[in-house]
Amino acid sequence: MNDSQLIQHISELVDEETQLRAHPDGEGRPDPARLKHLEEQLDQCWDLLRQRRARREFGEDPDSASMRSVDTVERYEN
Repeated sequence: MNDSQLIQHISELVDEETQLRAHPDGEGRPDPARLKHLEEQLDQCWDLLRQRRARREFGEDPDSASMRSVDTVERYEN
């Protein structure tokens, strides 16, 4: 997946997340399982985009970056 495809995918995920938050289930809240899944996917995609940009910046092949596991990206320290 190249950068523009990745950015497009991120945009689609954000749109779905926004839609889900705007139209909650019958209990007045978004589906928590779907929301969690979207958040995890977004974290993975942002991480991959950062990896690609960093590799490009340092003269490496951005296509050698790979999607990291949810466990990896969710355990990052800020």
